[in-house]
Amino acid sequence: MTTRGNAGADAGPDAATADHIARNRTHWDEERAAYHAPLARAHWEQREPTWGLWATPESRARLIPEDISGRDVVELGCGTGYVSAWLARMGARPVGVDLSAAQLATARALRAEFGLDIALLLADAERVPLRDGRFALAISDYGASLWCDPYRWIPEAARLLEPGGRLAFSRRSPFFAACRPEDGPAEERLLRPYFGGHRLPHGGGVEFTLPHGDLVRLLRENGFTVDDLIEVPAPGAGARDYPEVTASWARRWPSEELWKATLTG
Repeated sequence: MTTRGNAGADAGPDAATADHIARNRTHWDEERAAYHAPLARAHWEQREPTWGLWATPESRARLIPEDISGRDVVELGCGTGYVSAWLARMGARPVGVDLSAAQLATARALRAEFGLDIALLLADAERVPLRDGRFALAISDYGASLWCDPYRWIPEAARLLEPGGRLAFSRRSPFFAACRPEDGPAEERLLRPYFGGHRLPHGGGVEFTLPHGDLVRLLRENGFTVDDLIEVPAPGAGARDYPEVTASWARRWPSEELWKATLTG
């Protein structure tokens, strides 16, 4: 039996703690917008998409279907809109959805500068005001896949996708989440329970990371078949350190992963 849309999502374990929406909007409007704006242009200029902290190339990840030209796609938690820009260059018709007005302002400025046809929508990716079954692809690069409650955004992605549509996203590894303190990079020891705590503070915002078993069950309950899971190591040379994880740590243990699923039921 499948559960589609937010009627089913309201029954999820985080239904009583939706304060994360307001917290994350403030986090991205006030705390992160200035940091990300200078990086946005470089992402928009890229000709080949790359995913996540470790810039996994699309030629390896294959998150985007080959027949995407001429089809409607939605980026959930689009931020500055760079994934939508890549998709537009491939001939797709992207809609970028984000709850941060500041992030979308950067996206609109770059859309005008680069002359790409991208629709941008100020909305919560857990409740998107777009019709059912419209999109061939729902995609998120550390957007809704990290900052939205999976018990809400995954049913919403299923609602938006057409039968046979693809869901593709990058996110934190649950192993990384278990080794991460509130401040500073991941450590070489377990600091949090693996089970029962999928909601994690990040600065003024809230991140979500489900264990693998819970995420697979959630995808299946919403009609998805999991096609691939890529656990991404940091590259061997030239990889930078991030405040939350060092390249050395991520060469030994998975800090991020890429998921592909098809809406089949």
